[in-house]
Amino acid sequence: MSDIRPADVVTIGESMVLFQPMSEGPLAYAPLFTRSLAGAESNVAIGLSRLGLSVRWISRLGADPFGDFVLATLAGEGVDVSLVERDAGYPTAVYFKEFKGYGDPNVYYYRKGSAVSQWTPGHVNLRWFDNASHLHVTGITPALGPATAETVRKAMVEARAMGLTVSFDPNLRRKLWSEEKARKTLLSLIPLCDIFMPGLEEAEFLAGPMTEEAYGAHFLTMGTGVVVLKLGEEGSIGFTPQAAVRVKPHVVKRVIDTVGAGDAFAAGFLSAWLTSAGEDDEPRLRQALERANLLGALATQYRGDWEGLPKLDEVRRLQAGARETTR
Repeated sequence: MSDIRPADVVTIGESMVLFQPMSEGPLAYAPLFTRSLAGAESNVAIGLSRLGLSVRWISRLGADPFGDFVLATLAGEGVDVSLVERDAGYPTAVYFKEFKGYGDPNVYYYRKGSAVSQWTPGHVNLRWFDNASHLHVTGITPALGPATAETVRKAMVEARAMGLTVSFDPNLRRKLWSEEKARKTLLSLIPLCDIFMPGLEEAEFLAGPMTEEAYGAHFLTMGTGVVVLKLGEEGSIGFTPQAAVRVKPHVVKRVIDTVGAGDAFAAGFLSAWLTSAGEDDEPRLRQALERANLLGALATQYRGDWEGLPKLDEVRRLQAGARETTR
């Protein structure tokens, strides 16, 4: 019997310490900052944990106080961090957001030479996937180091060999690598996943200009079983070989911070899709997309990548149209 806690979902990737200025304006003149946690895969992990799924997060962190903070934060959210490695030779990454009062925040990464950037395929441990059902990865980790793309590739292959399903969000980060290398690498990983989750801009980056329906058909022919296309303010559309479902967006009055919205969307979709196996594709897709759109919209209402993610009872109340009792 395995000594590892069962996991509905395993996520693999880098988490950073996020510093945000307490006032709007140029970062160079910000006197005070708040500290938080950031990272696409850990955002998804927290989102799924709050929605009632058991989650295991796999990563490498520096043997430093920032690494301690990352572990404590995720453990406090109920995420299993027991297999995370610590490396005294390389630091935990950090990044900064800059809010200027208009448009999306500017983002500045300081992750080169981080502990995760040293990952190689030899680090992939089959214990990561023991007693687990699903693996979620993004296209960020492959860009972080000389061998991280092959590390993610091996993880996807090994997870499927052990019977896990795999979801892949390309999560394109143009600042981290060249467009040519990004396109080649991300395309090579699509056949290794069961659920592919690009945004519309990412789909065009990978496949060129097409209609939304053509993107669905194109990516399905590459071997994935489900394609979920994020359309931003237009909602989302999902495809399987048997169904295509478009769902309108969850409308919010104002947007505060869009960073983390795609991760919230992924957590919403996966939480519904993975817990509704056996249903017909069309109602299953609709339910998952509705929850995904809701979580993606809610994430834009908070400064921070994950702090505003809801718990399952709150999601159910919102989807039922109920107002939360505050007093």
